[in-house]
Amino acid sequence: MSQWQRGLYALTDAHLMPDDATLIYRCEGALDAGIALLQYRDKSGDEGRRERQARALKALCDQYETPLIINDDAALAWRLGVGVHLGRSDGSIARARQVLGPDAIIGATCQGSLEFAEQAAGEGASYLAFGRFYPSQTKPDAPPADLSILEQAARFGLPRVAIGGIDADNIDATVSGGADLIALVHGIFGHEDPGAAVHRLNQSFHG
Repeated sequence: MSQWQRGLYALTDAHLMPDDATLIYRCEGALDAGIALLQYRDKSGDEGRRERQARALKALCDQYETPLIINDDAALAWRLGVGVHLGRSDGSIARARQVLGPDAIIGATCQGSLEFAEQAAGEGASYLAFGRFYPSQTKPDAPPADLSILEQAARFGLPRVAIGGIDADNIDATVSGGADLIALVHGIFGHEDPGAAVHRLNQSFHG
């Protein structure tokens, strides 16, 4: 199992980190404390900002030898030589694999669908993301999923990511339910000290 395939998966949020300096400072705190993956997620239409911030995060992730994933933008991921995460309506996993090459980390949002997970696995996804499992501040309207889907998805042989409202109170149950990676937005970056939050949450994986 590669180093990135188990642990905390931090996702950035433009509202929690509204400027470049805050984004870099808070991401460095999380990286220094020990996360498996960092995803840059910015839904704004400001392409210049997205390119600038993604490049800065790529340099930072390289320092910490932690993979960077770009949300929803395979073209930006290709320019930076990093991975991509695609939602169910954000483009073809197979096409992203063709463009980004055999070694790129490509994630797929599966929500609560084993059928979509099977399709994504067949198209070359590197990991499968399921959820939301708990009430989420980031995506309150996302359809709920049951933790049992994590065990059912073991048959695809790929790392399983759990997302949606995960925090210090429910992370242990989520890991016990079969999650290899725990994806968090507010659970890390909603804290004044993201590094301290990462240290606390990492105990669920490392004891």
